[in-house]
Amino acid sequence: MFYYDPRLTVVCLTGAPLIVYPLIRLGQRVRRTTRRSQEALEHLSHLGAEAFTGHRIVKAFGMEAHESEKFMRASHHLFRTNMKVTATLSTLPPLMELIGGIGMAGALVYGSRQIASGRLTPGQFALFIGTLFLMYGPAKKLSRVNANLQQAIAASERIFEMLDTHSEVREQPGAGALAPFQDRVEFRGVGFGYDDGLSRILHDVSFTVHTGQMIAVVGRSGAGKTTLVNLLPRFYDVSAGEILIDGVDVRRVQLASLRRQIGIVTQDTVLFDDSIASNIAYGSPDAGIEEVAAAARAANAHEFILALPDGYDTMIGERGQRLSGGQRQRLAIARALLKNAPILVLDEATSALDTEAELLVQDALTKLMMNRTSFVIAHRLSTIRRADAILVLERGTVVEMGRHDELLARPDGVYATLYQLQLLERRKEEQQSIEI
Repeated sequence: MFYYDPRLTVVCLTGAPLIVYPLIRLGQRVRRTTRRSQEALEHLSHLGAEAFTGHRIVKAFGMEAHESEKFMRASHHLFRTNMKVTATLSTLPPLMELIGGIGMAGALVYGSRQIASGRLTPGQFALFIGTLFLMYGPAKKLSRVNANLQQAIAASERIFEMLDTHSEVREQPGAGALAPFQDRVEFRGVGFGYDDGLSRILHDVSFTVHTGQMIAVVGRSGAGKTTLVNLLPRFYDVSAGEILIDGVDVRRVQLASLRRQIGIVTQDTVLFDDSIASNIAYGSPDAGIEEVAAAARAANAHEFILALPDGYDTMIGERGQRLSGGQRQRLAIARALLKNAPILVLDEATSALDTEAELLVQDALTKLMMNRTSFVIAHRLSTIRRADAILVLERGTVVEMGRHDELLARPDGVYATLYQLQLLERRKEEQQSIEI
């Protein structure tokens, strides 16, 4: 167009600057509304997943209508937000048509005058108009590029917010591998807070556990028991003090080498939608079926596994839903046995089981803890009588430490009080069962 007639081209493009500002403003609006649309979709997906996961509770309390109403409100909000995005995007085509019409009108007026004055032939003007029409289509499509980019930016911002969230602790540069555990684990003046120490959960916790010893951690709910043991495999880093394994600060070693020496069994057993053999061998991929079966026997799981339709090849479903609580717990113990880690963390591994299942799991735990250094969070205090030391936490502080008999000898102590309360609860339960 500039080649054919620069002046006429300038006349046609006079409307181009007029569209820059609206495009910028519309692009910003597209980004805001797209982000709100994605947030509304996230909320809708959350409500759906929550309702499906807890459908038994919803039905049991007759809250179907309530959940349907919540879903409908979220759906309507998503619909309105998406309509705002659509309305914003729909503004661009008529805006381009308007600007294009202005440019075309200017070209016709100016071109007719040029032809009348003899400075432009009709053929040259027709060629110019044809070129102008050929440019209009791509220019119109180009105007949508900014809107598409703004939508992509809104999505990428949410993605990168997630990717830039560093929940995992980081290894120090040049961290070395932790040598095989030999002697002791030491907590030295350990303090911890989830929000950079503004409100501490643990305060100046210090104790030492030697190889082969069992230490029990007890206390009321919220005392910091689980937080304490989660610091050992570095799920979090201490806010103050240090944790030493054979005199080496765990923050100075590679995470893989540290966690390779720690086995964990928790109350909330995590299993995967795979075969029983694969779940037991999780963390020990080179283990053969004979080693898997040996670990299952030690965990009192071999008998019930053989009774299943496909034995060790039985698929257990999502989170092991085809198994009972005791069976899932014994698989978790078998997994820890097969890993053969020298340090164990047992977080209330039997608190949610019935009496029969608890006896089986407790026997398996006894075999698991044999010749290993164990950290045990106990719900039932009667299960930790054989502990080499009992650590009593109260509001994140160690208030008592000693063996079972030593702590009971302090009638006004926290441990003795907790023990007496559990005895009273057990007696009430026994009395109620007798009356029934």
